[in-house]
Amino acid sequence: MRPSLLVVRSRDLVAAERFYGRFGFVFARHAHGGQDHLCAESEGMVFEIYPLGVDQVPTSSTRFGFQVDDVSRVVRELQAVGGEVVQEPRQGPWGLRAVVRDGDGHCVEVVARDLS
Repeated sequence: MRPSLLVVRSRDLVAAERFYGRFGFVFARHAHGGQDHLCAESEGMVFEIYPLGVDQVPTSSTRFGFQVDDVSRVVRELQAVGGEVVQEPRQGPWGLRAVVRDGDGHCVEVVARDLS
């Protein structure tokens, strides 16, 4: 079993696209269902970012993570596009890991791939 869909809401689609683009996502603008949003597909998973409507609850309590080759580099890149480091990179039971908050308040774990 593996995830196939992740949907989050954002106040600023342009900023969200810059932030999540650092993970290698290439977003396209979609409008099916009548609402403009961003959509990217990677390794069978669809990642969509919808605008946060006035009457909608933010998804910022959602926490998710991405495996990367170089945690420190990705953290620096996320900071450069407005990400806030919540936890600096440090070694733990799951490998080298950091947590960065995007502009909407989503905490994103960045974990080094196990290359063994």
